Amino acid sequence: MLRAIQQFFDRRIDPGHRDIRQSDSHRLQVATGALLIEMMRTDVECTEDERAVVVAALQSKFELTPEETHDLVELAEAEADDAIDHYQFTSLIKTSFSSEQKQKVVEYLWAVAFADENADKHEEYLVRKIANLIGVSHKEFIEAKLRARDGGSRSA
Repeated sequence: MLRAIQQFFDRRIDPGHRDIRQSDSHRLQVATGALLIEMMRTDVECTEDERAVVVAALQSKFELTPEETHDLVELAEAEADDAIDHYQFTSLIKTSFSSEQKQKVVEYLWAVAFADENADKHEEYLVRKIANLIGVSHKEFIEAKLRARDGGSRSA
């Protein structure tokens, strides 16, 4: 898996300009993508609507091209497959993202949950668990849920 991530770096980041911040940025992208993939997989059926929400969230959050997004989704799926728990992803987000960015991740998770128009109890549990792990308050959790449910029309 580390080799796949390194290859992604080599293809997407100019080797002459690689630095720690870019590396951290990539790790955060993969971590966020892996959590969104996990949310997509929470219910019995992964729908195309859920996948479309994941892709749109990643493109919006990280300003990636469709090809880069596709590669990131593949990496995130592989990371999610290999992960024992969510800690490796949530710890990166907790220590590296601002409060607003963390709330946006929770909103994206809710958007995936609502993509099939039915956020079930397992999806709600996972969003709540991740929100707690990354340090999003209950109030912010509810606000993110309402924004996602309403299609992002509410302000934070």
